[in-house]
Amino acid sequence: MTDAHLIERQVSQEELLRGHFLHAFRDTVRLPNQALATREYVVHPGAVMVIPLLETPEGLKLVLERQYRYPVGQVMIEFPAGKRDAGEDPWRCAQRELQEETGYTAGQWARAGVLHPVIAYSTEVIEIWFAKDLRLGARQLDAEEFLDVFTATPAQLMDWCRDGQVSDAKTLTGALWLQNTLSGSWPLVWQSLD
Repeated sequence: MTDAHLIERQVSQEELLRGHFLHAFRDTVRLPNQALATREYVVHPGAVMVIPLLETPEGLKLVLERQYRYPVGQVMIEFPAGKRDAGEDPWRCAQRELQEETGYTAGQWARAGVLHPVIAYSTEVIEIWFAKDLRLGARQLDAEEFLDVFTATPAQLMDWCRDGQVSDAKTLTGALWLQNTLSGSWPLVWQSLD
């Protein structure tokens, strides 16, 4: 099967914004029926999200964050995540973001997959990583970063997702991965941090 009947072809491009980490464009495209249309989108450097699994005497807990997100004007519950630096390996980025934001380092890592959070207007791709064998150290937040770190059970997270307390797309996708991983449906390949 071919997708030729769906493909849009770029005719021209106009740069709208070159910000600190976002780059916005307006393209004129030729549609499959040969008509012209415009597409506005943001080029994003990519990011990672970490699903940290913390073994406690009470059972498995998840390391989560609460952070105010200015565009939506509210504090959101999220898994640790962050933007990749130019040329940065996603696994190294995951390790860096987990340690900087939560203070935890992990002895075991597993890459789960990728998600495209806003395909209609952004090139952003987020790699999903699981981390376990956690050890707590000091956080190293960026100067403009303010967030709370807390733990919750997988059941609590699923309840918050169901009830709408968690509405962040990457965290909802992480909850899907978590649920299927814990059930054994989606096995992970773990690697040690050497």
